Amino acid sequence: MTAFAFERLHHVQLDVPAGSEDRCRAFWGGVLGMTELEKPPVLAARGGCWFRGGGYEVHLGVVAEQSPSPKAHPGILVTGLDAVADRLAAAGAPVSWDDNFPGYRRFHSADPFGNRLEFLEADRPA
Repeated sequence: MTAFAFERLHHVQLDVPAGSEDRCRAFWGGVLGMTELEKPPVLAARGGCWFRGGGYEVHLGVVAEQSPSPKAHPGILVTGLDAVADRLAAAGAPVSWDDNFPGYRRFHSADPFGNRLEFLEADRPA
């Protein structure tokens, strides 16, 4: 057998409704401060948009009938978790704290289309 190794997560794809690119830009670029990427022309014709931050990408792909999953989500490791929560809350996004993941502080939120998002930060040593 040929050996292989995982390197890191490249991107996560979330579904968004058609015509929502400006709302994607306002949330992912404006609220979260991620950098929008230029999509390859053949993929740009499909709509949606891509963003990069912290070494990974979020690809927002247009689907005919967008319906967010109640459980599936990206887990986004951050520094400054409280600042992220404050920024999301100020933008009107939900912030629901959850202390059920030992070793991490975390909360759940959602993008403007209801896609579940988890933000977490490693506990600081006492």
